[in-house]
Amino acid sequence: MSRRHELTDDEWALLAPLLPADPPRGGRWRDHRTTVSGILYRERTGIPWRDLPERFGPWKTVYQRKRRWAMDGTWSRICAALRIDCDAEEGDEWTVGVDTSSTRAHQHAAGARHAPAADHPKRGVYCRSRGSGS
Repeated sequence: MSRRHELTDDEWALLAPLLPADPPRGGRWRDHRTTVSGILYRERTGIPWRDLPERFGPWKTVYQRKRRWAMDGTWSRICAALRIDCDAEEGDEWTVGVDTSSTRAHQHAAGARHAPAADHPKRGVYCRSRGSGS
């Protein structure tokens, strides 16, 4: 039985053969299943990497594995392999869609003025075009 946001046994059975083997030098990597579950947990919840729960291992290990696999094309290969037979009628043009309706604005975007400040010299003039002669 898996916890919320972690890979089920069926999901892992599909994903495990698509992941790279341990590197030839430098020792064994941390368990791929735990690391991938940590990556998915972070992506689903949107938490900072440093706030990743300890059950996924060191946050830096999880982050570095995600980054390494992004740079070497592992995630692209996984996506391509898992989407086979998904919407087969769409053909080769089938892609993943992302809903950005819950994307957060940068912290400095909060509370921006919508009108000039009270002491602004052109208060009350919002839509004046330059050079229009009016």
